[in-house]
Amino acid sequence: MIGELLPPSVAWVERFDDETAVSPYAEEEAVIEGAGAERRRSFRTARHCARRAMAELGLPPAPVLPGRQGEPRWPDGVVGSITHCAGYRCAALAPATALRGLGIDAEPHRPVPPRFLRSISLPQERAALARLADGDPSIHWGRLLFSAKEAVYKVWFPLMRCRLGFGEADIRFSPDGRFTARLLLPGPVVGERPVGTLHGRWSVRDGLALTAIGLEA
Repeated sequence: MIGELLPPSVAWVERFDDETAVSPYAEEEAVIEGAGAERRRSFRTARHCARRAMAELGLPPAPVLPGRQGEPRWPDGVVGSITHCAGYRCAALAPATALRGLGIDAEPHRPVPPRFLRSISLPQERAALARLADGDPSIHWGRLLFSAKEAVYKVWFPLMRCRLGFGEADIRFSPDGRFTARLLLPGPVVGERPVGTLHGRWSVRDGLALTAIGLEA
């Protein structure tokens, strides 16, 4: 499903269950030592997806360990992103010569509580979501907003190495499956050009809200 949202340079692997024959790396197992069963399953399967995506790019298998903010650390010359939620695990990778940043996110497609929506959104975003809901009430736009903000952060952090708050990107959706994220802080510089807006795509299918951003090199 996520492949429909990604540029052709991206290798992606998704699963809707957990692998029974995953062979995790010892370094990865140390990360999840003491974690709950669901966390261990999703972590292992997402890493299995990542290694299959590496193979599609002609790369040897390698452990994918978290950095200081939990971000996956990829082999040199690769950008990537991982997402997992109930019933879905996915990894996407691309050569750094094609993309400077990559962010994917999947969330269960269900409503978010109003208080939570207020905590992750700007007033103008909530007004725009209300207008979208008038046109298509079948979409849980607040959940989609949360997913898009997660995808934005997954592009932002590896490039900037600092946090980006929910209120520091203004996201607007189009009904045609596209969205923009206007960065409210100075963003990365790509090819000597400051990036002020990220462009992504979204989809709602099979009970999932999916978002993806590929920042071209």
